[in-house]
Amino acid sequence: MSARQGLRADSTHFTLDGAPFRILGGSIHYFRVPRAYWRDRLLKLKACGLNTLTTYVPWNLHEPERGVYLFQEELDLEAYIRLAGELGLWVILRPGPYICAEWDLGGLPSWLLQDKKMKLRTSYSGFTSAVNSYFDKLIPRITPLQYKNGGPIIAVQVENEYGSYAKDERYMSFIKEALLSRGISELLLTSDNNDGLKCGGVDGVLQTVNLQKLTFGDVQHLAELQPQKPLMVMEYWSGWFDVWGEPHHVFPAPEMISIVRELLDRGISINFYMFHGGTSFGFMNGAVDLGTYKPQTSSYDYDAPLTESGDYTTKYHLLRSLLSTYSNEPISEPPAVQSRRAYEPLAVTHYISLWESLQCAETLFRADDPVNMECLPTNHNNGQSYGYTLYQTDIYSGGDLNSRNHVRDRALVFIDRELIGVLDYRTQKVKISQSKSERTLSLLVENCGRVNYGPALDNQQKGLVGDITLDNVPLKKFTMHCLDMKTSFINRLQSQKWTSVGTKPTYPAFFRGSLVVDQPTDTFLKLPNWSKGVVFVNGQNLGRHWSVGPQKALYLPGPWLRSGDNEIVVFEELKAAETVHFAENLEYGKTVDVSTQLFCTLI
Repeated sequence: MSARQGLRADSTHFTLDGAPFRILGGSIHYFRVPRAYWRDRLLKLKACGLNTLTTYVPWNLHEPERGVYLFQEELDLEAYIRLAGELGLWVILRPGPYICAEWDLGGLPSWLLQDKKMKLRTSYSGFTSAVNSYFDKLIPRITPLQYKNGGPIIAVQVENEYGSYAKDERYMSFIKEALLSRGISELLLTSDNNDGLKCGGVDGVLQTVNLQKLTFGDVQHLAELQPQKPLMVMEYWSGWFDVWGEPHHVFPAPEMISIVRELLDRGISINFYMFHGGTSFGFMNGAVDLGTYKPQTSSYDYDAPLTESGDYTTKYHLLRSLLSTYSNEPISEPPAVQSRRAYEPLAVTHYISLWESLQCAETLFRADDPVNMECLPTNHNNGQSYGYTLYQTDIYSGGDLNSRNHVRDRALVFIDRELIGVLDYRTQKVKISQSKSERTLSLLVENCGRVNYGPALDNQQKGLVGDITLDNVPLKKFTMHCLDMKTSFINRLQSQKWTSVGTKPTYPAFFRGSLVVDQPTDTFLKLPNWSKGVVFVNGQNLGRHWSVGPQKALYLPGPWLRSGDNEIVVFEELKAAETVHFAENLEYGKTVDVSTQLFCTLI
């Protein structure tokens, strides 16, 4: 038997096994969807008339500590790819190592930043040696799933939008070779926005373009760069991501459909980014910084054809109707909608203050100067990746406390455990009252999410990244507590003495209540009249809450719940209410049409 001939790009259209083929793809990230729902979401993708699944692979989840690799349960990439194949979908894999994706540090592990000379996404040896070690573990899991071996993977992307970074002309060749030398043999692609096309390519690799509208000549630019090659929009942006404190972005369905129709009429292959956004659970959201730092929300709904909780939208139905006219065979019926439930409001019963919780923190570290999160001697000397760090020192006077813009990203400032102000990028000074007595200054610093796109990648150390001064004198002799709020920490908290909510809480604090469930069902958790913090369900970090919006509720998947008692813990920085509420649907504050804004950020 002759070998199967995979995806080829030898003329103006793709071929698969020698026959003309058009890629109709959709992005769904396995790490943003509970594993119990993978099948449901992929069936919905197929029932929309798509034939290909695309997904990124997040290095920082698969290698959370140097040399520690996780590829099971929610991170079982092989099972996800095999499932797609079983359902009759092809797969385009985007293994990075950098993925952007509105994901902390664009998927790169934060322990890379321990190296003071680190140059991410370059041929710097400290970076390439880490990539080689990771690819040695990742790529052998992928190669058996390639088309030539009977698997569903028909193409693999080399890095991601490197043309927008382009700091090292040798780097893309290194990544290409890293894939080829480990046995990747399917079609290789790159993916760039219009501006990145000119320097994002690499010899022998098909270029694709990312866009939302056709008004900027992006497709024409790609065609001129690559004559006699198939045209593909690797990321057709179905919506946009959200940042805290700004409106929720929407992209009107009729406008999207008319652009997609034009692309299809021109014979262009397309992948919807996102087809289903899902959720950046826990602390994994990224941030934008093109002059102003803006952290992204936990919800990654993206105004995609499937909502964050997997519901159909007008966009889905219009797209399905359109794609059915381009399909040679009837497309499958969409699966039934999953039920959701607004549970009765839950009364918070107990709390424990942050100060009392410190005995559950794994690391207490002392140094003359403040140490950034990534360099704290915790997590087997891989540093702290996410969450909060508490910095404490004694002071003997008052005056101007000046962060010198060394707070990353936001700090609550306390004198003897009493809140006196907040330091962030905008506010860099807090006045401290005069006193000659010894007082304890505490800064609770939150990593709100590392930047995932743009030139600021190398400077994403978090915590205190330099001196802070009191009346121009640098403060010294710090005690530092790592508060990354892992499941083990939340579980240890349970054995501590919690106080009944009848007494006035000392903030920040953890608040606890029990949700009794008969049949675990999807819901949305809401915190009206709370301020800012983090939500944990049965010890797992659901995500951040913040009253500034636009996200007003956190998606709580049914598989995270169990029949009987479920423990809800809310970490609250400033102001708690007496109850936790639930809703059937995601809620937003204001919305804004993405079309009316000029975006210079790209995925």
